Amino acid sequence: MWSHLLAFLGACTLVAASPGPSTVLIIRNSLRGRWSGMLTVLGNESGVFLWGVFAALGLTALLEASEAAYDVMRVVGAVVLVGFGIQALRAARRADGASLADAAASADPASSGWRDYRAGLLLNLANPKAGIFAMAFLPQFVPAGAPHLTTMLALAVVWAVFETGYYATYVWGVGRLRHVLSRPGVRRRLEQVSGGVLIALGVRLAIES
Repeated sequence: MWSHLLAFLGACTLVAASPGPSTVLIIRNSLRGRWSGMLTVLGNESGVFLWGVFAALGLTALLEASEAAYDVMRVVGAVVLVGFGIQALRAARRADGASLADAAASADPASSGWRDYRAGLLLNLANPKAGIFAMAFLPQFVPAGAPHLTTMLALAVVWAVFETGYYATYVWGVGRLRHVLSRPGVRRRLEQVSGGVLIALGVRLAIES
């Protein structure tokens, strides 16, 4: 069991280290503060856990079996990615040092926190590839003779908790560099890059078969 767990954690590290839309969103939201970044991480990892649950129950197999269901999810995911990208580009256009600081200070913590959590969750759940990946990924680490459902659910928990810790280092890193990254010109360029990357990922998802 321990050898399977160590192999699983190694695989989780490789998965988390692969750049993707969640990484872009986490870094972007972390520019507003560590609280925003961590809530985005928690939202994303809630999605990871839910995909793990769906995979354990066999529900994600429907995405692979039904081309129509996958296409619907794919289009929805593309729209979500493009939407987040447009938000970032709009933020880049109106951003300046004073307004960013004032907006962060005046934002309602509850509504802002829910927005960040929801963004991470929505971005993850809107990606059908995440569901199919979970279905293919988790069963590989179920030891022979172990109860399938229970072990898959446990692995989903470990996966989500491990990635929470991993992405927390991104949030911490952005926080350490915030005095540089919050400069108007730097912040504007980061928003532009984030928006462009998210839109490009959305378009790629939309046109993939």
